[in-house]
Amino acid sequence: MSNEYKITYKTENTYDNWVNNAYWQFLIIPMENNTQHDVNVEFSNSLFADNEYSINGFGFKTIRVHPKIKFKQINFEAQFSFRKDDIDPFDFPLDLDDTLANEKIKEFDFKIDFESFLKRTPLTTLPDGTSSIFIFDPSNSIFKNLQNLNHWTFNHIQFKAGVTQVDTELKDVIATRQGVCQDFTHLFCAMSRKNGIPARYVSGYLNQEHGLIGDSQMHAWAEVYIPLVGWKGFDPTNNIMANTNHIKVCHGKDYKDCSPLKGIIYSQGQNKTKYSVKVQSQQ
Repeated sequence: MSNEYKITYKTENTYDNWVNNAYWQFLIIPMENNTQHDVNVEFSNSLFADNEYSINGFGFKTIRVHPKIKFKQINFEAQFSFRKDDIDPFDFPLDLDDTLANEKIKEFDFKIDFESFLKRTPLTTLPDGTSSIFIFDPSNSIFKNLQNLNHWTFNHIQFKAGVTQVDTELKDVIATRQGVCQDFTHLFCAMSRKNGIPARYVSGYLNQEHGLIGDSQMHAWAEVYIPLVGWKGFDPTNNIMANTNHIKVCHGKDYKDCSPLKGIIYSQGQNKTKYSVKVQSQQ
């Protein structure tokens, strides 16, 4: 079974002084995969600047905008429509022989194949003395340990906006035990990688009909690779596995690979940005 979705993404940008030159790159288009189909894209801006579509280094679609006139205000609006299939996150045998999976993650070829999602980044580096705050239980399966990690991360951090920035490192998140979805996801990825499990940062949207934490903006969760199973999504902000309500845009090593908006603005003075996301299911 599949559902029809419509997403509206808006930003309003105002500047105290004239902007003489500007470049933006948006990474906000729902990707097409085996559960997301027929993605239609409509994107506009208030200056009628041309939109350039391209593919980034991870293979995801981006939109680039470079106005040719100076301005003090510019608005962007994107509308995406697509079909999304129902997802059962437990669609694999739960009684797999975990001995083979544990042997696999120790193999040299496995570590080479998944090197990008096993190595630390500045945003997924655990500070000294904290690597033991969560320990995988060797008597549990990899999947069970990841479920426990998801639950632990959810309980270890209080969701609170405004206390962290997109470049906040884990030493600060662990010290304050507060943050938003990207902080939950960076911590989950760091712990997973420390235990030899490839983990990638995912950016996307949440269905807004179920009151999930983080559904009012773009959301972040993690995908981990479990040998003999494949990639599975975990949302530590909500203490659930990624499911039909999670609409994927892209993945990378951390937030920097998945930033929804990157820009260079040539101006002086202050600026204000308003941002909104609306996700509608049209069953």
